[in-house]
Amino acid sequence: MSIRLQHVSIPRPPGSEAQTRAFYTDLLGLPEIPAPNSLQADEVIWFKLGDDAELHCFREAPLEDASNRHLCLVVEDLPGLRQKLRKAGYQPYDVEVIPGRPRFFCHDPFGNIIEFTTIEGDYLELQQARR
Repeated sequence: MSIRLQHVSIPRPPGSEAQTRAFYTDLLGLPEIPAPNSLQADEVIWFKLGDDAELHCFREAPLEDASNRHLCLVVEDLPGLRQKLRKAGYQPYDVEVIPGRPRFFCHDPFGNIIEFTTIEGDYLELQQARR
């Protein structure tokens, strides 16, 4: 049996369509794709992630505490994206180090947490090599 990620769904506040597109398309470069007509009443906005995965942003009031919920995106130029986010007024921040996976986190305009990383090697092998 083969299992793969097809999509991730994250909330965005009502009336935030322009902000959603500004962050995910204009800043991160994700192409918007049409959502199914049957979901138009839900005001969902869909983006293409890589070859065959999607990001779905749905309308929902913010949660009180979503401090550990996040999605992770692999990017080619991690330092360049960090700089781009800072220039746009966002505040990327560092977290615990994972060997072979430099990374940082950043909130989108709605408080959703996104982890950005680059995969440089197998963290298990690198972890064992350090012992």
